[in-house]
Amino acid sequence: MSEPMVRVNGRVVRLADVPEGERLLDTLRWRLGLRGTKEGCRSGGCGACTVWVDGAGRLSCLALTHELDGSAITTIEAAQDDPVGRVVQAAFVEENALQCGYCTPGFVMAVSAMLRRAQTSGSEPDLSEELGGNLCRCTGYLAILRAVARARRELR
Repeated sequence: MSEPMVRVNGRVVRLADVPEGERLLDTLRWRLGLRGTKEGCRSGGCGACTVWVDGAGRLSCLALTHELDGSAITTIEAAQDDPVGRVVQAAFVEENALQCGYCTPGFVMAVSAMLRRAQTSGSEPDLSEELGGNLCRCTGYLAILRAVARARRELR
């Protein structure tokens, strides 16, 4: 049997080195120094901690690292390596869809996962449902919605 591990942005993290009850958010920020994943509410209500687990958006504050044995985890630091992530990041910049920037990594990760899923399923996602768990206290959401629309257009 192989040693339990996860792969974070391509880097192997041995779970024997991680305390049993540690949240993925804490593993990323404090153990691995990946501070782009933000800590907001720690209860799954704000979306600032969204990462990809095996390509799907996931709230890292609600996931225990040990539960993800064998998974591939991607944080905002590696989103530019993904074609969809790169388009979404550029759209956020072009549409000025950030102010303080605290929520931006979570939005980029959630939007990228949503658009990647839409590409493979061929269905149009419901934005209010898909992004309802991501909160922004600065932009008023209009610029974020413009960025999502731009990214959608560019990915078609």
